[in-house]
Amino acid sequence: MSANNLYNDQGGAEPAVEAGQETTPTSSSAGVGSGLFSSDFKKNDDLKEMLESNKESLKLEAMKRIVGLMSRGRNASDLFPAVVKNVANKNIELKKLVYVYLVRYAEEQQDLALLSISTFQRGLKDPNQLIRASALRVLSSIRVPIIVPIMMLAIKEAAADLSPYVRKTAAHAIQKLYSLDPEQKDHLIEVIEKLLKDKSTLVAGSVVMAFEEVCPDRIDLIHKNYRKLCHLLVDVEEWGQVVIINMLTRYARTQFLSPWREFDENSEKTFYDSDEEKEQADSRPYVMDPDHRLLLRNTKPLLQSRNTAVVMAVSQLYWHLAPKHEVNVVTKSLVRLLRSHREVQYIVLQNIATMSIQRKGMFEPFLKSFFVRSTDATHIKTLKLEILTNLANEANISTILREFQTYVKSQDKAFAAATIQAIGRCATNIDEVTDTCLNGLVLLLSNRNETVVAESVVVIKKLLQTQPSQHSDIIKHMAKLLDSITVPMARASILWLIGEYCERVPKIAPDVLRKTAKTFTAEEDIVKLQILNLAAKLYLTNSKQTKLLTQYILNLGKYDQNYDIRDRTRFVRQLIVPNEKSGALSKYAKRILLASKPAPVLESTFKDRDRFQLGTLSHTLNTKASGYLELSDWPKVAPDQSVRNVEVFEPVKEWAPSVGKAKPAKSDKFYSDSEEEEEEEEASGSSSSAEDSSSSEGRYQSTFSHRLSLPVSSVYVLSMCYMHRMCNVQAFALCLLRPNAPPQKKNLEILFAQPVSSPVFVPHMSHELLHRMSGKGLAACYHFPRQPCIYDPRMVSVQLTFTNCGEQPVQDLRVGEASPPALSLHRFAAVERLEPDSSITVSMGIDFNDSTQAASFQLCTKEDQFSVSVQPAVGELFMPVTMTEQDFHKEQGKLTGMNESSTTVTVASESTSAQIITRKVVCVANMGVVPSSQTNVHRFAAKTASSEALVLATVELKEASAARLLVNTEETVIGSMLLRDLKTALSQG
Repeated sequence: MSANNLYNDQGGAEPAVEAGQETTPTSSSAGVGSGLFSSDFKKNDDLKEMLESNKESLKLEAMKRIVGLMSRGRNASDLFPAVVKNVANKNIELKKLVYVYLVRYAEEQQDLALLSISTFQRGLKDPNQLIRASALRVLSSIRVPIIVPIMMLAIKEAAADLSPYVRKTAAHAIQKLYSLDPEQKDHLIEVIEKLLKDKSTLVAGSVVMAFEEVCPDRIDLIHKNYRKLCHLLVDVEEWGQVVIINMLTRYARTQFLSPWREFDENSEKTFYDSDEEKEQADSRPYVMDPDHRLLLRNTKPLLQSRNTAVVMAVSQLYWHLAPKHEVNVVTKSLVRLLRSHREVQYIVLQNIATMSIQRKGMFEPFLKSFFVRSTDATHIKTLKLEILTNLANEANISTILREFQTYVKSQDKAFAAATIQAIGRCATNIDEVTDTCLNGLVLLLSNRNETVVAESVVVIKKLLQTQPSQHSDIIKHMAKLLDSITVPMARASILWLIGEYCERVPKIAPDVLRKTAKTFTAEEDIVKLQILNLAAKLYLTNSKQTKLLTQYILNLGKYDQNYDIRDRTRFVRQLIVPNEKSGALSKYAKRILLASKPAPVLESTFKDRDRFQLGTLSHTLNTKASGYLELSDWPKVAPDQSVRNVEVFEPVKEWAPSVGKAKPAKSDKFYSDSEEEEEEEEASGSSSSAEDSSSSEGRYQSTFSHRLSLPVSSVYVLSMCYMHRMCNVQAFALCLLRPNAPPQKKNLEILFAQPVSSPVFVPHMSHELLHRMSGKGLAACYHFPRQPCIYDPRMVSVQLTFTNCGEQPVQDLRVGEASPPALSLHRFAAVERLEPDSSITVSMGIDFNDSTQAASFQLCTKEDQFSVSVQPAVGELFMPVTMTEQDFHKEQGKLTGMNESSTTVTVASESTSAQIITRKVVCVANMGVVPSSQTNVHRFAAKTASSEALVLATVELKEASAARLLVNTEETVIGSMLLRDLKTALSQG
């Protein structure tokens, strides 16, 4: 426990410590303060007297001053004997400060620390759990090998302590003891095995950390605790979650088959196996282990964690363990982390860069999230540039190149250079834009920024190697720029290009050699080497014009100060100028110097980083760090699943409202993740479940479903019809026989987990559907009755009122084609005849798919067709939900971060009463009112009709007619629209 935590445990401790550090409360301490850094410091005699005093206030003041001295780097070890005497003091705050002191000086004052061992051992028996934990922490901090047996005994006793806090401290002490004496490994493993069975969430993270430090290869210790750790994971503290997820990632790679292969390949065929048997074996599909699915399912909710390390840990787990089609669930969470600090952005972007190489489709929808901002640091800009380059394809390359054009103009020279390299990579990866990129880079050669010009030359050189015959004009243009370019790398690249393709520019190459010969002595070494290469190549291809120039350059290089230049000169002279001493190598000079070179491959720097586990230090540094544990390859044969079979650990559910008595789960199906098996099992409605149910309603529904062979969802429709007294045979037939019926729920508990209530308020507001002039005498309007749709729970109920304003009857009034064709709607029964000056009201259901986009369809009569559309307000897409205040807080806690929208609104002074606020909210949205224990806080709950996503709204009244409006929902678009509508309604008088 750190000193800061110790001070914060008591109300006035922190100010007192600061006073002890910075001020001089007594005359005696004034001398100490003035002589703190002087040579005549008198060994803190006044502090010793205060520690030996009978007044606890003086002792406490002395300890605060001592800790203050420690925090400023002063040596207070001479006070060790006086401090140790106060270990047995009954004042908890004083004890904590004493323990802080002892942890700091126990290793330096080993002899005196050994004298206090008995005191610490007595502290291990203290009735206060904080004292027991502090005593163990101090004891394990004494780095004295002689007390290892005592520490071992203390750890074993603490591991069996009734307090989970003490057991957590024991897990921390295991790592300290192991670093002090690795020979105790076997005994420590026994303690770890015992603590791994602990069911406390406080202990889980610490013991797994001890496991990773002491015996990470003992996978057998995890078998029996695997499922328990998966279930506890959500409730463990955040840093414990990170450790457990990383450990379970390594465990899963050794115990489960790879989900990345389509068929099972774990059987070896013998010589005598028939082809038919082989085909049958090869056709067996891959079936994921239930425990593998359990891990993926229980870690998925942690993607909503506020801790970026937890989100990153879950993301790497899905990347290394999940089937390829399920990895996309981590994309939104990773993109959300880009709003964090630049340190977090750096790590997240590095991992996204590695992912985007193999899975471009994951991040393509979020392309704009990686656009560079002016406030980004250079290393952040470079990583975003890397990701944009990885995501480039034929569809989005135009957008990316337009973005790159802006980046090239940046004042950050390093970033501009990196952008040019990215353009070069895009040009090599996408053939359709190669010429466009090349022309753009040529235009950059006239840029005033030397860095941009130099980098453009280097990239153009690499691009021209792919198609040199088609770009001789560019080579000529670059040769002309040689006089103005001063960057050595750029000049060297131009000279290399001219020398490599000197036969395509026969008139320009000798002139370039002539100019560079004049400036040879003033050039950089890298440029001199390319001048020598150019001279040698021209000597072999155009010796008549360049023979004398070549000899002149070779003579200059012979006496150059750099030994590399001198060596290259001697080599070139012997290679191209035959004489008596030159050997057979000169015969092959042309084949050596003018050989065709392969075009360079522009690859991402993150291409090979996938060999390291994502999120690790090794991945960040791109080199294996100390302590890195590699992920093993997937096993070819599935290990035995029975090693994990233990008694099932079921956490207590805090909120699980249900209808009737829930059917008990079978032990062998508890971890099964096959949705089809669960649906088939519950759709069949066995008679045993009906007999076990103690609720008459549950018994009736299960029996009814069994007799009619209907799914539970159909029983739900029947019960809804009964509740709303709209039971007719035609509606039943439509509901039961529709091919796109609502998906079956697993059981009635889940179906009624958030019971739908009747609407609080139904506004009588009609909207025009068809004007009588446009409808040739037929007028139509619609409104939303805010009742559950009897045809499909996912649909929104809409009532249409038709009026015949003409003189002739309207015949065969019906709904025609819908737009778009995929729009799901339930048409009303055709109206055979509507007499003049008469009206009729019909109902229909529309699945808006949780969107305010208008539903368009054809309204047909016997003679005409009219295009009409129903435009829903966002509040009409909801169904009210009944919920307690406690359940509201719990669900709201799950919908934070990106799922939360808030704003401040000024409420009219006459509209601050609870009745008026409730009326305004329920008028805007079809939401249920949640009881509130606070008079200034009003809560409302609903769920969307289509996806059943929970929507929570809170109106908190502040001072001066101000109010805070908060909306929580997974549907962020709906949340923002609802927030806007509610703000408008509440701000009106």
